[in-house]
Amino acid sequence: MAPQQGITEVTRRRIFDTITLEQVAWAGRLDEDDFLRRIYDLEAMVSYDTRFTNARGDIVQHRFNNHDWDDDWVFTDDRFELLNGSDSTFLRFLAEMLHPVVRPDSVQVDHLLEVFNALLAADGYELVQDGAISGLPVFKGVRNASFHGDQPELQLESRPLLTDPRVLHEHLVRIRDGLQKDPAAAIASSKELVESLCKVILGRSGVEYTNSDELPVLYRKVAELLALKAESVPDSAKGSESAQKILRTLVTTVQTLGELRNQLGLGHGRAAPSPAFTRHARLALNSAVAVTEFLLDTWEERVDRGLLTLNE
Repeated sequence: MAPQQGITEVTRRRIFDTITLEQVAWAGRLDEDDFLRRIYDLEAMVSYDTRFTNARGDIVQHRFNNHDWDDDWVFTDDRFELLNGSDSTFLRFLAEMLHPVVRPDSVQVDHLLEVFNALLAADGYELVQDGAISGLPVFKGVRNASFHGDQPELQLESRPLLTDPRVLHEHLVRIRDGLQKDPAAAIASSKELVESLCKVILGRSGVEYTNSDELPVLYRKVAELLALKAESVPDSAKGSESAQKILRTLVTTVQTLGELRNQLGLGHGRAAPSPAFTRHARLALNSAVAVTEFLLDTWEERVDRGLLTLNE
């Protein structure tokens, strides 16, 4: 039975074509047999040449002794199951291409990571950092199950109360660019996204705040302005208890964003590299976007009902 594939043949061929057209050596600085042995047991794989007993003999003969196979031969060799095999095998191959032992050039790694993830995104997959070796990232393939993924989108232009959403856009761009390359920066920008929105809401509503106000202080002022306290949900309303829990959790989420940034982000002039991984940055992103969307929706609802007035 053929393995179930989430990554389509179309996506796989597009990635193969990109590697070929850009003349990327898929084995990096390793010999091709040494690269493939990181993933496959070459000695246990059949030979297509009767002179040899296993796949490694084929590779040595046709890629080193005679060099009569094309550079992209591995992509269509059925033994390696890159075109029609499992998603895990395909993703493992791409991740190994970016491994520091295979490809020490961080600029090339960043470029290939961007290219691979842009193409994998169509099928709901991505390569994410899964640790580091000597300060250099190691990757693995995962299904992109997060709600916002690597492309945070709040549709800010459709928000009529945001007369100038550029500052919020800047935070979103920094988050998107930092998720893979600089998770600590993405965490910091996620916290700053919520801070900036709080300042926008307070400023347009004529509520004073100071530049020294931290995120919890800013949020409390916004929560008071928008009547977000649990008591604002009528006891008689269906699901009131659950709604109150969500509101309390929302407050905790925003406060914890600041703590997460301090522990894993860029705050307070760290003396050592941040231990933040992409998964931490995505947690900060999804929390920030959830809070931001809720505040924007509530703000618009309060204004539409005439419960709040705006400073022009």
